Amino acid sequence: MMIRKAVSGDVDAVFEIYERIHTEEETGRTTTGWKRGIYPTRQTALDAFAQGCLYILEEDGAVLAAARLDQNQLPAYADVDWAFAASDKEVLVLHTLVVDPAAKGMGRGRAFMRFYEDTAKASGYKCLRIDTNEKNLRARKLYHTLGYRESGIIPCTFNGLEGVQLVCLEKKLESE
Repeated sequence: MMIRKAVSGDVDAVFEIYERIHTEEETGRTTTGWKRGIYPTRQTALDAFAQGCLYILEEDGAVLAAARLDQNQLPAYADVDWAFAASDKEVLVLHTLVVDPAAKGMGRGRAFMRFYEDTAKASGYKCLRIDTNEKNLRARKLYHTLGYRESGIIPCTFNGLEGVQLVCLEKKLESE
């Protein structure tokens, strides 16, 4: 298993994961709160790639997970009562963490989160922030078990999805 910055050939594989998650949502096998054709889309992966912040987890040549890592805090974050004060340059944000449904439950999400935290520490960030839809209980449970604190639930329109209750989470990085 390897996590690396995406190359152009990975964008289609990431989009295919989005599509499989949309199918899981539509058939009731998972609940993310996402909608096919609205979010996430191929453009979501293309934009992250173009900005140099799309990362993928690859195993035996197959892309099994992906996420965007950057400093982009959504406008809704301004309404959150964050417990850990940090300037924008001290915060690394994880967006759109996805694991291929065929590979879920095998530790790949946890591995990606470890990579996210290790990357942030190595780069000198002091705080991690993440958001997820209130409906996404699987993600909320994962983040909780990894020590993330739910700092607020903000009603908003999220990437074209109306009526989202956006759960904003944070974790302070300990200095070593």
